[in-house]
Amino acid sequence: MRLMARMSHVIVIIPALNAAPSLPDTFASLEPAIACGLVSRWVLADGGSGDATVKLARARGFDVVKSLPGRGVQLAAGAARAIEGAGEGDWLLFLHADTRLEPGWAKAVKAFMAAHAGGEVAGYFQFALDDESAPARRLERFVAWRCAAFGLPYGDQGLLVPARFYERLGGYRLMRLFEDVDVVRRIGRRRLKPVPARAITSAARFRSEGYLRRSAANLLLLARYFLGADPEKLARVYSRRRS
Repeated sequence: MRLMARMSHVIVIIPALNAAPSLPDTFASLEPAIACGLVSRWVLADGGSGDATVKLARARGFDVVKSLPGRGVQLAAGAARAIEGAGEGDWLLFLHADTRLEPGWAKAVKAFMAAHAGGEVAGYFQFALDDESAPARRLERFVAWRCAAFGLPYGDQGLLVPARFYERLGGYRLMRLFEDVDVVRRIGRRRLKPVPARAITSAARFRSEGYLRRSAANLLLLARYFLGADPEKLARVYSRRRS
Protein backbone atom coordinates (compact mmCIF):
# COMPACT_ATOMS: atom_id res chain seq x y z
CA MET A 1 0.00 0.00 0.00
CA ARG A 2 1.50 3.34 -1.04
CA LEU A 3 1.56 6.00 1.67
CA MET A 4 0.15 9.42 0.85
CA ALA A 5 2.80 12.15 0.67
CA ARG A 6 2.69 14.71 3.44
CA MET A 7 1.24 18.04 2.38
CA SER A 8 3.63 20.96 2.63
CA HIS A 9 2.47 23.84 4.81
CA VAL A 10 3.33 27.49 5.24
CA ILE A 11 4.39 29.06 8.53
CA VAL A 12 3.83 32.83 8.60
CA ILE A 13 6.30 35.09 10.42
CA ILE A 14 5.47 38.75 11.09
CA PRO A 15 7.82 41.22 12.82
CA ALA A 16 5.88 43.94 14.65
CA LEU A 17 6.40 47.00 16.79
CA ASN A 18 3.38 49.05 17.87
CA ALA A 19 1.51 47.75 14.83
CA ALA A 20 -1.98 47.42 16.33
CA PRO A 21 -3.71 49.73 13.79
CA SER A 22 -2.62 47.68 10.76
CA LEU A 23 -2.63 44.14 12.15
CA PRO A 24 -6.37 43.35 11.86
CA ASP A 25 -6.28 43.76 8.06
CA THR A 26 -3.06 41.77 7.80
CA PHE A 27 -4.51 38.97 9.92
CA ALA A 28 -7.77 38.95 7.96
CA SER A 29 -5.89 38.48 4.68
CA LEU A 30 -4.19 35.36 6.11
CA GLU A 31 -7.22 33.63 7.61
CA PRO A 32 -8.56 32.00 4.40
CA ALA A 33 -5.22 30.20 4.02
CA ILE A 34 -5.59 28.82 7.53
CA ALA A 35 -9.13 27.66 6.80
CA CYS A 36 -7.98 25.75 3.69
CA GLY A 37 -5.07 24.14 5.54
CA LEU A 38 -2.24 25.89 3.70
CA VAL A 39 -1.02 27.87 6.73
CA SER A 40 -0.29 25.61 9.67
CA ARG A 41 1.12 28.15 12.15
CA TRP A 42 1.79 31.83 12.50
CA VAL A 43 4.44 33.56 14.57
CA LEU A 44 4.60 37.22 15.57
CA ALA A 45 8.01 38.54 16.65
CA ASP A 46 7.32 41.55 18.84
CA GLY A 47 10.05 44.14 19.35
CA GLY A 48 8.65 45.60 22.60
CA SER A 49 5.30 47.06 21.60
CA GLY A 50 3.55 49.39 24.02
CA ASP A 51 0.16 49.14 22.32
CA ALA A 52 -2.26 46.24 21.75
CA THR A 53 -0.05 44.41 19.22
CA VAL A 54 0.66 41.38 21.42
CA LYS A 55 -2.92 41.17 22.68
CA LEU A 56 -4.30 41.18 19.13
CA ALA A 57 -1.83 38.54 17.99
CA ARG A 58 -2.55 36.18 20.86
CA ALA A 59 -6.28 36.59 20.36
CA ARG A 60 -5.82 35.37 16.76
CA GLY A 61 -3.79 32.36 17.89
CA PHE A 62 -0.32 33.64 17.06
CA ASP A 63 2.74 32.20 18.75
CA VAL A 64 4.27 35.43 20.09
CA VAL A 65 8.06 35.69 20.40
CA LYS A 66 9.56 38.58 22.35
CA SER A 67 12.61 40.13 20.72
CA LEU A 68 14.87 43.15 20.79
CA PRO A 69 13.66 45.79 18.32
CA GLY A 70 15.03 45.79 14.79
CA ARG A 71 13.42 44.08 11.84
CA GLY A 72 16.32 41.72 11.09
CA VAL A 73 16.59 40.74 14.75
CA GLN A 74 12.85 40.13 14.96
CA LEU A 75 12.69 38.18 11.71
CA ALA A 76 15.53 35.94 12.87
CA ALA A 77 13.82 35.35 16.22
CA GLY A 78 10.48 34.56 14.57
CA ALA A 79 12.10 32.20 12.07
CA ALA A 80 13.96 30.35 14.82
CA ARG A 81 10.64 29.68 16.57
CA ALA A 82 8.92 28.69 13.33
CA ILE A 83 11.64 26.22 12.34
CA GLU A 84 11.35 24.41 15.68
CA GLY A 85 8.12 22.81 14.45
CA ALA A 86 8.66 22.89 10.69
CA GLY A 87 8.25 19.63 8.84
CA GLU A 88 10.17 18.44 5.79
CA GLY A 89 8.87 20.38 2.82
CA ASP A 90 7.37 23.24 4.85
CA TRP A 91 7.84 26.85 3.74
CA LEU A 92 8.28 30.10 5.65
CA LEU A 93 6.38 33.23 4.67
CA PHE A 94 7.81 36.49 6.02
CA LEU A 95 5.36 39.37 5.94
CA HIS A 96 5.44 42.93 7.28
CA ALA A 97 2.83 43.96 9.82
CA ASP A 98 1.38 46.70 7.57
CA THR A 99 1.11 44.47 4.50
CA ARG A 100 -1.89 42.38 3.50
CA LEU A 101 -2.07 39.77 0.76
CA GLU A 102 -4.80 40.12 -1.84
CA PRO A 103 -7.68 37.60 -2.09
CA GLY A 104 -6.63 34.48 -3.99
CA TRP A 105 -3.02 34.59 -2.85
CA ALA A 106 -3.25 31.14 -1.24
CA LYS A 107 -4.00 29.50 -4.59
CA ALA A 108 -1.02 31.27 -6.16
CA VAL A 109 1.25 30.16 -3.32
CA LYS A 110 0.08 26.54 -3.54
CA ALA A 111 0.90 26.49 -7.25
CA PHE A 112 4.28 28.11 -6.60
CA MET A 113 5.17 25.58 -3.92
CA ALA A 114 4.11 22.66 -6.13
CA ALA A 115 6.15 23.98 -9.06
CA HIS A 116 9.29 24.40 -6.93
CA ALA A 117 8.97 21.52 -4.46
CA GLY A 118 12.39 20.40 -3.26
CA GLY A 119 14.18 23.25 -4.98
CA GLU A 120 16.27 26.10 -3.63
CA VAL A 121 13.92 28.84 -4.77
CA ALA A 122 12.30 31.80 -3.00
CA GLY A 123 9.24 33.77 -4.02
CA TYR A 124 8.13 37.37 -3.63
CA PHE A 125 4.81 39.12 -4.27
CA GLN A 126 3.96 42.03 -6.54
CA PHE A 127 4.36 45.33 -4.70
CA ALA A 128 1.18 47.40 -4.37
CA LEU A 129 0.06 50.36 -2.25
CA ASP A 130 -3.34 51.13 -0.72
CA ASP A 131 -3.42 54.43 -2.59
CA GLU A 132 -5.08 55.15 -5.94
CA SER A 133 -2.96 58.22 -6.73
CA ALA A 134 -0.69 58.60 -9.75
CA PRO A 135 2.51 58.76 -7.61
CA ALA A 136 1.56 55.40 -6.06
CA ARG A 137 1.14 53.82 -9.50
CA ARG A 138 4.50 55.22 -10.64
CA LEU A 139 6.23 53.79 -7.58
CA GLU A 140 4.63 50.38 -8.17
CA ARG A 141 5.91 50.38 -11.77
CA PHE A 142 9.39 51.36 -10.57
CA VAL A 143 9.46 48.52 -8.03
CA ALA A 144 8.32 46.02 -10.71
CA TRP A 145 11.18 47.22 -12.93
CA ARG A 146 13.71 47.01 -10.07
CA CYS A 147 12.71 43.41 -9.35
CA ALA A 148 12.85 42.39 -13.02
CA ALA A 149 16.13 44.18 -13.74
CA PHE A 150 18.07 43.52 -10.54
CA GLY A 151 16.25 40.74 -8.67
CA LEU A 152 15.84 43.06 -5.69
CA PRO A 153 12.47 42.75 -3.97
CA TYR A 154 12.14 44.42 -0.57
CA GLY A 155 10.62 43.03 2.60
CA ASP A 156 7.27 44.73 1.97
CA GLN A 157 6.81 42.28 -0.92
CA GLY A 158 6.96 39.32 1.42
CA LEU A 159 9.40 36.42 1.15
CA LEU A 160 8.30 32.81 0.64
CA VAL A 161 11.15 30.35 1.15
CA PRO A 162 11.49 26.64 1.98
CA ALA A 163 12.39 26.26 5.66
CA ARG A 164 15.39 24.03 4.95
CA PHE A 165 16.70 26.39 2.26
CA TYR A 166 16.35 29.29 4.70
CA GLU A 167 18.49 27.38 7.20
CA ARG A 168 21.16 26.63 4.58
CA LEU A 169 21.27 30.32 3.68
CA GLY A 170 22.00 31.20 7.30
CA GLY A 171 18.73 33.07 7.72
CA TYR A 172 18.22 36.75 8.37
CA ARG A 173 21.19 38.55 9.83
CA LEU A 174 20.75 40.70 12.94
CA MET A 175 20.51 43.97 11.02
CA ARG A 176 18.18 46.88 11.79
CA LEU A 177 18.12 48.02 8.15
CA PHE A 178 18.58 46.32 4.77
CA GLU A 179 18.16 42.85 6.24
CA ASP A 180 15.81 42.22 3.29
CA VAL A 181 18.40 43.31 0.71
CA ASP A 182 21.05 41.21 2.43
CA VAL A 183 19.00 38.01 2.36
CA VAL A 184 17.81 38.31 -1.25
CA ARG A 185 21.37 38.97 -2.41
CA ARG A 186 22.40 35.71 -0.75
CA ILE A 187 19.47 33.92 -2.36
CA GLY A 188 20.58 35.25 -5.73
CA ARG A 189 18.64 36.61 -8.67
CA ARG A 190 18.31 33.25 -10.47
CA ARG A 191 16.67 31.66 -7.44
CA LEU A 192 14.16 34.49 -6.86
CA LYS A 193 10.80 34.06 -8.59
CA PRO A 194 7.64 36.22 -8.57
CA VAL A 195 4.46 34.85 -7.02
CA PRO A 196 1.48 36.02 -9.14
CA ALA A 197 -0.38 37.85 -6.37
CA ARG A 198 -0.12 41.31 -4.81
CA ALA A 199 1.18 42.30 -1.38
CA ILE A 200 -0.65 45.52 -0.53
CA THR A 201 1.26 47.81 1.82
CA SER A 202 0.16 50.93 3.66
CA ALA A 203 1.11 54.12 1.83
CA ALA A 204 0.81 56.25 4.99
CA ARG A 205 4.53 57.02 5.24
CA PHE A 206 4.77 57.91 1.56
CA ARG A 207 1.81 60.25 1.90
CA SER A 208 3.20 61.91 5.04
CA GLU A 209 6.78 62.34 3.76
CA GLY A 210 5.95 62.78 0.08
CA TYR A 211 6.46 60.07 -2.54
CA LEU A 212 9.43 61.71 -4.23
CA ARG A 213 11.16 62.73 -1.00
CA ARG A 214 10.78 59.33 0.69
CA SER A 215 11.77 57.37 -2.41
CA ALA A 216 14.86 59.53 -2.97
CA ALA A 217 15.92 59.24 0.67
CA ASN A 218 15.52 55.44 0.57
CA LEU A 219 17.54 55.18 -2.64
CA LEU A 220 20.31 57.30 -1.13
CA LEU A 221 20.51 54.99 1.88
CA LEU A 222 20.56 51.94 -0.41
CA ALA A 223 23.38 53.43 -2.47
CA ARG A 224 25.39 54.08 0.69
CA TYR A 225 24.77 50.49 1.80
CA PHE A 226 26.02 49.09 -1.53
CA LEU A 227 29.08 51.32 -1.24
CA GLY A 228 29.93 49.70 2.09
CA ALA A 229 28.41 51.99 4.73
CA ASP A 230 27.72 50.45 8.13
CA PRO A 231 24.06 49.28 8.19
CA GLU A 232 23.80 50.22 11.87
CA LYS A 233 24.73 53.84 11.12
CA LEU A 234 22.29 53.87 8.21
CA ALA A 235 19.59 52.54 10.53
CA ARG A 236 20.15 55.46 12.89
CA VAL A 237 19.79 57.89 9.98
CA TYR A 238 16.59 56.14 8.93
CA SER A 239 15.21 56.24 12.47
CA ARG A 240 15.92 59.98 12.85
CA ARG A 241 14.14 60.62 9.59
CA ARG A 242 11.02 58.83 10.84
CA SER A 243 10.95 60.49 14.27
